Order: sequence, then structure tokens, then C-alpha cells
Amino acid sequence: MAGALGPYCSTMVTPIVHEVAYGLESTPEVVAGAVTAYMLPFAALMLVSGTLAERWGRGATMRISLLVSVVACGLCALAPNAEAFLAARALQGATNAFTTPLLVAAITEAVPRERLGRAMGLFAGAQAAGQALSPLVSGVSTTLDWRAAFLFPALAALLLVKALAAVPPRQASGRPSWRALANPRLAGACALSFLCYLGAVGLTVLATLRAEDAFGLGPAGRGVAGAAFGVAGLLLAPACGRGLDRLGPHRLAVLANGALICGLLLAALGPSVALLVAGVATVGVAVTAIRSAVNALAATSAPGNRGGAASLALSAQFFGGALAPVLWVPLYEAAPQPGFAATALAPLAALALALLLSNRRG
Repeated sequence: MAGALGPYCSTMVTPIVHEVAYGLESTPEVVAGAVTAYMLPFAALMLVSGTLAERWGRGATMRISLLVSVVACGLCALAPNAEAFLAARALQGATNAFTTPLLVAAITEAVPRERLGRAMGLFAGAQAAGQALSPLVSGVSTTLDWRAAFLFPALAALLLVKALAAVPPRQASGRPSWRALANPRLAGACALSFLCYLGAVGLTVLATLRAEDAFGLGPAGRGVAGAAFGVAGLLLAPACGRGLDRLGPHRLAVLANGALICGLLLAALGPSVALLVAGVATVGVAVTAIRSAVNALAATSAPGNRGGAASLALSAQFFGGALAPVLWVPLYEAAPQPGFAATALAPLAALALALLLSNRRG
């Protein structure tokens, strides 16, 4: 559930942008900044959150973060205007910076190396489940009120606080080394992570816009279409984990980025709702595979500071996500289909990088 919460919150606003804008007497363009408002502090704090949490103790850090997340959800739901809403989204992003990287570090320590790929695949599946539920729950919530969408993540965070109380405490790691994070394996993971989310979050935003502009879908329909991303990733997460064990992270990244390019182009250029959804689903599977590969690369790159390594790779991921709306939305507004198709440039660069890393390792 903790693995699902971060991805859930990151894109929960995208299918209800128009409803939130209407409710706050703002514009969809302003409210679309909720993705960036969430991801920028999320990404910035993850530069240091993993290492700090190793020093403070993972369990205590996560419990405090989850409680603040409940407060942030309440502030989003009660926001009187767009400015207050975006500020609350920034707080929501900041809190989740202290959960996801700690989970990756904990899995790496809890699971034998020969089963790490499957474990990372399952975790990526949990993240995909969060991304699947996000547009679906948010879209359906608008039948009551857009503010009701924030009830679900608040309740999930409260349940997690209760669940963590039953977990035996792990002592803080003292002073894990920052220097251990300066290694080429982690640098490659960060670059792949950044490029993956630069394209994938572009899809989550632009697919919602295209679903309405080109096919006239309402909020519930947009939510169902967007849910294909997470559903496909969840269903094929075990296969992605097995692929990681068999192929290794670099070769899996090559295949996954190829699939990501195909999915983005299909969603951008497909002439029907069915093809749009097929493209969204393909991207969902590709992102789940890339997450598995990147998490494995990062968490094994610095055994003395696993939390710090995981948080750096995730920071790069969400910096890419934060940049995506700013980069791709203006291109889409200028020329919808070519602008949407341009998102495939990010995984194209990642594919070249993954091939280079795979050849070097070979």
C-alpha cells in the first residue's frame, strides 16, 4: 500500500483538471500545474531524504511523513483557491519523498539477491496499482465532488501509520556515506529514471487532454482510459520481475524503452479511443519494467547507503515527471498530435543510453 500511495498521489489530479479548475474558479492550465507542484518538492527532497531517513530511522520517518500527508490531503480538499490548492499539493509531494525510497531500500535488504528481480517486479506492480486506481477513483469521485478524491489517500495513509506500529523498529544506520552515492551505476540509473518519467508523465497528462479534445470523453471516461496505464502494469509486473532476473537491468531497460516509444506513438496518433487506451496500457507495462530495472540498479549500487541511492534515482524520476507538463503541454496545444508524439523523444534517448550501458557491461 505504501508503494502505491506515491504514484497514486502524483497523478490523481490529471483526470479531474477541468472540474478542479471550475470549483476553484481558475483555469485548466493553472490547475494542470498540480502535477509539477507535487513533483518538484517530491523530487528535490528525495535528493537527501533517503540518507537522512537512514540516520533518523526509517520507521519513525515514515510514520511522521504519513501523518503530514493526511494533513496535506485535507488542505487540498479544503483549498479556497488555486494558489492554496497548489501549495497543499506541494506539501503532499514533500511528504511522499520520505516513503518510497525507504521501501526500495528495505526490500533490497529483506530479499535474497537471486530473488530481487521478482521482488522489485512486485513492488513496481504495487506502484502500478496506485497509478491504476488514481485516475479511476478521482474520475468517479467527481460524481460527488472533486474534493472527495482526496479522501482515499488520506485514509490509506492513516491505515499505513497503524500498520507500521506493528513492524519491529529498525535502528538508524548512524551516518551513511554521501560519497558512496558517487558511482557510475547509480548515475546510469538516475538518467534512465529521469527520461522514463519525462515521457510517461507526459502521456498521463496529454492522454487526458486528447481523450476529451479528440473523443469527447467525460471525467469518468477519462479516468477509465487513464486507469489502463496502471492496470496493465499491475497485471504484467510479475513478468517484468522475471525478465529482470533473466536479462539483467540494462537489457530489460533496452526492451522496455522500445515498448515505451511504441506506446507513446500509439496513444498520440491512434485514430480511436481503443488505440489510445492500447497505447496507455503499453506505456504502463514499459514503465513498470523500467521501474524494476532502475530500482534494482540504484539499491545495489551503494550497499552502505541503500536509502540514499534509492532516493536519488527516484528524485531523478520525479524531476522528469515535474518537467513533463511544462515541456509537453505547450507543444500539444500548438500541434496536438505531433506535440503528443514528441514525448517519444525521451525514451528514444533512454534507449540509446541503455544500449550503451548494456554493451559496456557486456
